Amino acid sequence: MNVIGNIIWFFLGGFAIALLYWLLALLFCLTIVGIPFGLQLFKIGSFVLFPFGRDLVEGVNAEGCLNTLFNVLWIVLGWWEIALSHFICGAVFCCSIVGIPFGLQHFKIALKTLLPFGKQIVLIRQAI
Repeated sequence: MNVIGNIIWFFLGGFAIALLYWLLALLFCLTIVGIPFGLQLFKIGSFVLFPFGRDLVEGVNAEGCLNTLFNVLWIVLGWWEIALSHFICGAVFCCSIVGIPFGLQHFKIALKTLLPFGKQIVLIRQAI
């Protein structure tokens, strides 16, 4: 089921959203100060490309002081708007029965993009 969801997601906007994240990441990586933020945008972009069956979880050094500092900077500098935009998209998708799975993915992305530093992408195992 994840494969079907990812294919539909890809063609109905997932690729465009991921491309926007990657373009922003390239712009941020042009400066030395912006490289950590650019790397997070690359990570979020690859997560947004195919979100079904994957999750962003706390990494090995997730609670380090550098990750905490960058997460605070991420919120203070206005990147919380990414999470807000995904939350709004999720609410719009959940207005129809067909859109509920896509809305839930937007809610998941909204929560994960709020504090992205120290997270890594993992595959979700499902019991058959």
